[in-house]
Amino acid sequence: MFSLFRENIRIAFDSIRSQLLRTILTVVIIAIGITALVAILSLVKALENTISSDFSSMGANTFNVQRYEFTTQRRGSGEKQKVNPVIRYTEVRDFEERYTYPLTKVSVSFTGTSAAEIKYENQDTDPEVTVLGTNENFLDNGGLELDSGRNFNLFDIKNNNNVCILGSDFKNGLLKNIDPIGKTISIRGTRFKVIGVLEEKGSTFGNNQDLRVIIPIQLARSMFTQANINYSLSVKVENKDMLEGALDEAIITFRNVRKLAPIEENNFGIGRSDDLINQISQISGYLSMAAWIISLITILGSSIALMNIMLVSVTERTREIGVRKALGAKKSIIAGQFLMETIMIGQFGGLLGIILGIGIGLLISTVANFNFTTPWMAMLAAVTVTLIVAVVAGLFPALKAAKLDPIESLRYE
Repeated sequence: MFSLFRENIRIAFDSIRSQLLRTILTVVIIAIGITALVAILSLVKALENTISSDFSSMGANTFNVQRYEFTTQRRGSGEKQKVNPVIRYTEVRDFEERYTYPLTKVSVSFTGTSAAEIKYENQDTDPEVTVLGTNENFLDNGGLELDSGRNFNLFDIKNNNNVCILGSDFKNGLLKNIDPIGKTISIRGTRFKVIGVLEEKGSTFGNNQDLRVIIPIQLARSMFTQANINYSLSVKVENKDMLEGALDEAIITFRNVRKLAPIEENNFGIGRSDDLINQISQISGYLSMAAWIISLITILGSSIALMNIMLVSVTERTREIGVRKALGAKKSIIAGQFLMETIMIGQFGGLLGIILGIGIGLLISTVANFNFTTPWMAMLAAVTVTLIVAVVAGLFPALKAAKLDPIESLRYE
C-alpha cells in the first residue's frame, strides 16, 4: 500500500514537471486566494490582540465616566447627533466628594498637551511628548506598572509637589544611560523631580504611550489653561462582584452632579473594557467573514482553473492511460494517480499562499505596531480549503480518466 502511494506521488511529480507552466499558473491562482485569506485573518487577529491588550489592562473591575459611549449611534439623515458637554473639573471634584461607594478608588486625569518639549540639562526632546495631569489613583486604575521608582501619594497631590513619572521611552532618549530617578526635568519652565518610570506599553495607531510625562493634576491645571478641557474619571472596585452596584451608583451620582431630571437621558458615557473588547470581537467576526467571502470567490476561480488543467491532462495522457490499463491497472489506481496530482498542485498553491499571507500580515502589523501572532487557525483553514478545493476540482477529471476504455485509449493519437 505504501509503495503504491509512493509511486502515485512519483507519477504526479513527473506529470507536474512535464506541464510546468500550466502548473505554475494554477498554483499562483490558488495562492492569491489563500494569501488574501491568511493575510486578512492575520491582520484581524493582530488588530484584535492590540486593542484588547490595551483595554484589558484597565481591568474587568474598572469603568470610566466619559464624554461619550464607546459606540456611536446611527442617526437618520434628518436627525442631528447628540453632542454631550465636556466633563469639567468642577464636575469631577463634585463627583469625588459625592461618590462614597465602599471599596472603590476614583482616578481623575486630563491631557494637558500632546506636543510638549521636555528639557534635561542642556538637552531637550522633540515637541511630541504628551503631558498628563492626574491624581494618585491614575496608575492603579489604568493598569499601569512602574519599572522603577514610586507612584504619586496623597501628599504629592494635595501639596502640589513638583514631581513627575516618565514613560519608558525616556530611558532610551533624553535620559539614556543614566538612572532617571531623582533627576530634574523642565516642562514649560517648571522643574519636576522624576520619582518613577513606567514599564513599556508600546503604541497603538501611532499613539505612543511610552512618550509621556505624568504630573500632579493641580500643577497641570496651572500650566495648561486652554478652554473646554475634557477630564476623565475612572473608578476601580476592589471586589469584582460589587462592580454593578458601583456602576449604578456612579451613574446616579454623575446625573446628580449634572442636575439631570429623571426623564432626561444621560449626557455622558460609561466605558467598560470588557464591553469594548466584546464589540471588537464582534467587528473582528464581520471582518473575518468578509475575508472568507473574498477568498472563496478567488478560490472558486482557482478550482475551475485546476479542474481545467486536469481535464487537459487527461486528454493529453489518454494513450498513457490505455497502456496502464492494458498492463492491469485498475480504475481506482488510475483515479488515485490523477487525484494525487490535483491534491499536490493544490497544496503547493496553499503553501505559497500561507507564506505570502503571513509575510504581508507581518509587514503591515510591523508598520502599524500591531501585536502580531502566528495565525495558526488561518494556516489550518488555508490547508483545509486547498485540500477541499483539490479534491472537488480533481474528482471529475480522475473519474473521467478511470472510465476511459483501454482499447479506445490505445488507438488515441
